[in-house]
Amino acid sequence: MKKEQVPQDEGNLVKSNIKDLYYAVDEEGKYTTVLSTGWEAKTLAQDESMDLIKERVEDARSKVLAGELSPIAYYMEVNKMDVSILSSYTHIWSWFVKRHMKPANFHKLKTKTLQKYAEAFGINIEQLKDISKYPGLQQ
Repeated sequence: MKKEQVPQDEGNLVKSNIKDLYYAVDEEGKYTTVLSTGWEAKTLAQDESMDLIKERVEDARSKVLAGELSPIAYYMEVNKMDVSILSSYTHIWSWFVKRHMKPANFHKLKTKTLQKYAEAFGINIEQLKDISKYPGLQQ
């Protein structure tokens, strides 16, 4: 692809001021690098992925507010984590993380454990305990 033909779509990467680096051929036929904001197909795929993530976050949020899951499930979705990733960040065994996702078990957690989760999510313990007070954390 020639340097001038590298796609520059006005998608999510532009809004985030992110550019990808691509190789292209310059006027002399030599390979060079060009920054690109993406192309339409990539933008559509990213938009669809973000919609799915938003659905998962909203589903987790409603389950937490209904008392079916603990706030850990919500913040895992917000931070695009799964149990194994959260386990590695907190140094808490995976089966304990799964157990802490049940509201009854979550409410019995010690401050030290809550702090580990809060640090992994980049929030404080108060935010971790009550997501209803912080609706702005939704994505």
